[in-house]
Amino acid sequence: MTTTIIGVDLENRLETAIEFQKIITEHGCEIRTRIGLHPSMSEVCLNRGIILLEVSGSGEHLIEKLKKHWTVQLMTFE
Repeated sequence: MTTTIIGVDLENRLETAIEFQKIITEHGCEIRTRIGLHPSMSEVCLNRGIILLEVSGSGEHLIEKLKKHWTVQLMTFE
């Protein structure tokens, strides 16, 4: 069984969160796990976030849509 992890760098997460949510909702049946990471410094929450998505299959169509807006990296484990 192959495990595919998609990493998405949301540089302007406050401004792009709605579009991101729309795309992953369209592909909700393909997404097994979603983890959101955003760095913070003391009392300041930065406007950048990294989302990790574990998907069933290759996630090819989802990756294509995400790459139109954000930096995407892919990890595949076999």
